[in-house]
Amino acid sequence: MRVLIADRLSPLVSARLAEAGARVAQRPGLAGDALTARLAEADPEVLVVRGTRVTAADVAAAPSLSLVVRAGAGVNTIDLAAASARGVYVANCPGKNAAAVAELTLGHLVSLDRRLVDNAVALREGRWDKKGFSAARGLRGRTLAVLGCGSIGREVIARARAFGMRVVAWSRSLDEATAGALGVARAASPEEAARGADALTVHLPLAGDTRGLVGDAVLGALNPGALLVNTARAEVVDGDALLRAIRERGLRVGLDVFAREPTGGEGSFDDPIVAEAGVYGTHHIGASTAEAEEAVGEEVVRIVVAYRRGEAIPNCVNLAESSPATHMLVVRHADRVGVLAGVLDVLRQAGLNVQEMQNIVFSGAEAACARIALVGEPGAEVLARIRSDERVFAAAASPVG
Repeated sequence: MRVLIADRLSPLVSARLAEAGARVAQRPGLAGDALTARLAEADPEVLVVRGTRVTAADVAAAPSLSLVVRAGAGVNTIDLAAASARGVYVANCPGKNAAAVAELTLGHLVSLDRRLVDNAVALREGRWDKKGFSAARGLRGRTLAVLGCGSIGREVIARARAFGMRVVAWSRSLDEATAGALGVARAASPEEAARGADALTVHLPLAGDTRGLVGDAVLGALNPGALLVNTARAEVVDGDALLRAIRERGLRVGLDVFAREPTGGEGSFDDPIVAEAGVYGTHHIGASTAEAEEAVGEEVVRIVVAYRRGEAIPNCVNLAESSPATHMLVVRHADRVGVLAGVLDVLRQAGLNVQEMQNIVFSGAEAACARIALVGEPGAEVLARIRSDERVFAAAASPVG
């Protein structure tokens, strides 16, 4: 099995995959045309990326490519439609960097409230201003709005409550029972969560319905001078609305994600948002701790090893939620060469498309049972032709559902 790792990952990944029998090529920094060319040259079965974009051209470049692993949670940098069209699995590593991102989120909140960056800059410039920098509100007793209650949002909630903050949370999946278990107040909408809050933090994936979700309505519901932290995706927050809130309502903002990030680990950076006096940024480092990288690395190994063993792919994100199959054909048969090939040939001749198939072998490897999901009903003639093979014990079909 050939594996191409196109980003910097924990060293344990390549070592563990090699132990599992994989031929691993590490090429950190591959991107764009260079990645496409390397895929065409090496033709790996597995591609592992972290933040590198995987395009339709990349998917098509390697005929053997069967699995793309995103060493992180979001998969918006991978062309899922192109991968699905070519039967390429896409899997991610959700929750493995949740603690690291949550720690940075709370770090931003403390930094914004206590103006830690400005303190450090003043001292380096030889200025002492204890009076000016003593004007902090403090986080204890303040209200924090949390948008998104996945693994990261929940880690943030736990830490914010430890700081003595009151937490109001919104998520489409959040119900009253779960909110009670988390110790938060449940909001019916993002605007309701933000209403009267002293701080807001964003932990939502980027999707069609979340792009620009944090706009004028949400930002306008916050208290004047509130704190906002975004360690999720830049596009979830409306950039123009954010600028207005900074300039007109005095919001102080901590950002770990930006709309104009360089594609590599280093490069020039020109996003104008960082020129605003109320903005304090970090270099998209939310998941970049040794603990998080090792946890993500372990999950990458688990996914690739499962693929190598022919097992179900953990965390696969591009499988169909429902099949268009209309009927289930069940064939009990002798476990012999050519039996299933004959069954499939009968189905082919009848114009019946196979959606899914599972063949279970019984103890002793003398018999097996095939379950074949079909689009269309196999009629009496089709079933009779399948049963005509003396190695077929029984064949029956029934509607799905």
